[in-house]
Amino acid sequence: MGFGVEGLFVWSKTMKKVCFFMFLLCLNAASFLVSAESQTCPADLGGKCSDSDEWQGEFFPGIPQIKYEGPSSKNPLAYRWYNAEEEILGKKMKEWFRFSVAFWHTFRGTGGDPFGAATKYWPWEDGTNSVSMAKRRMRANFEFLKKLGVDWWCFHDRDIAPDGNTLEESNKNLDEVIELAKELQKGSKIRPLWGTAQLFLHPRYMHGGATSSEVGVYAYAAAQVKKAMEVTHYLGGENYVFWGGREGYQTLLNTDMERELDHMARFFESAVAYKKKIGFNGTLLIEPKPQEPTKHQYDWDAATAANFLRKYGLINEFKLNIECNHATLSGHTCHHELETARINGLLGNIDANTGDAQTGWDTDQFLTDAGEATMIMMSVIKNGGIAPGGFNFDAKLRRESTDVEDLFIAHISGMDTVARGLRNAAKILEDGRLSELVGKRYSSWDSELGKQIEEGKADFEYLEKKAKEFGEPKVPSAKQELAEMIFQSAM
Repeated sequence: MGFGVEGLFVWSKTMKKVCFFMFLLCLNAASFLVSAESQTCPADLGGKCSDSDEWQGEFFPGIPQIKYEGPSSKNPLAYRWYNAEEEILGKKMKEWFRFSVAFWHTFRGTGGDPFGAATKYWPWEDGTNSVSMAKRRMRANFEFLKKLGVDWWCFHDRDIAPDGNTLEESNKNLDEVIELAKELQKGSKIRPLWGTAQLFLHPRYMHGGATSSEVGVYAYAAAQVKKAMEVTHYLGGENYVFWGGREGYQTLLNTDMERELDHMARFFESAVAYKKKIGFNGTLLIEPKPQEPTKHQYDWDAATAANFLRKYGLINEFKLNIECNHATLSGHTCHHELETARINGLLGNIDANTGDAQTGWDTDQFLTDAGEATMIMMSVIKNGGIAPGGFNFDAKLRRESTDVEDLFIAHISGMDTVARGLRNAAKILEDGRLSELVGKRYSSWDSELGKQIEEGKADFEYLEKKAKEFGEPKVPSAKQELAEMIFQSAM
């Protein structure tokens, strides 16, 4: 085409910039807006299309009610490990998990990535972001939940209803969609596991919401959270989440970090006060994440979030929503983050997903590793469960998975993986060998001296005296390989 080597290089650099710009627009799946062609009717329905939210026939024709068929089943549209009514360790499986579908990934995800446009064009989409389209998606959501046999779903306010030109218009749009959701809930157990406000997509939030350098943005963010909390409460939601995607910084050179942290604390204090004022008894949850889209997020990981809550006297007002892929980004395992939250009394909810060790961003993949799921469930069992939280599938289909059926297969696989993790964790607990190994490793602390230390009754002078009496201590093996062998024997 006459570019020449130099021209091709310039073109390549330009295209990379274009792709990077596209990436910034679609990085967080919650911000995805479907840019579909006009495909509003499945070919096999033979019905008429309409610009309204009404839909003729099923959204998922050919997909049956998903049922449990057992481990030997080869049916991809059946549960192999998740049996909702089966009791394990004194609880039904559905009570252990309280599975939830993430509206943003399931119904707003397009498959776009840093180097390519949308690949998913669901049959019910008409290419608009109108209120009528939003209501149609909500109807699809409820059919999806019912066929999957799941009672919970999660949302951002701007995922389920379009942003308006003013706050009043945005609230009006949201109210219209929420009224439909309220109507669709009737006669079912379906409710939001949690709701939240999208404080990261709109340009007004480029410096953050609660930590913005502009006081007007802080006020707007508060108004948006106020409304999102109201509608979550109205629908019977049991939790409310704060994910601070823009609550952080790109550089400290132009940032007053102390002031921003103080502002975030004041924001949370106001949220607590308003929750109590409207009679919302749900749990307020903070979702830690180290970075992306900011260079540094203030709620980096579970330990950082716990320290923030203690410093500002909010430790008894919040719990944590631990996302496994965020744990990966912060340099931890999901098991580590869950244990950190649990021992601090802060484990409130789990965003069940995973990342890719070869990828340096939040890939939000469905959890399919039974070993990781087993470690997750070991923490949940120790915690006695996570109600009123649950397992929200903050996970999306891969770009190349484009069939409507794939939405079901992905959730079935994720639910089966976590269910298998519960079965394995119960097996390990009932076997007792791993608990015995850990107990034996720390058995010296069951001595009189160990108890004195743990009760705060042994000072340095006393410990020096005991050290001289004991002489050089004998340090036994930690038996890590044996612990791993016992763990793997349950897989």
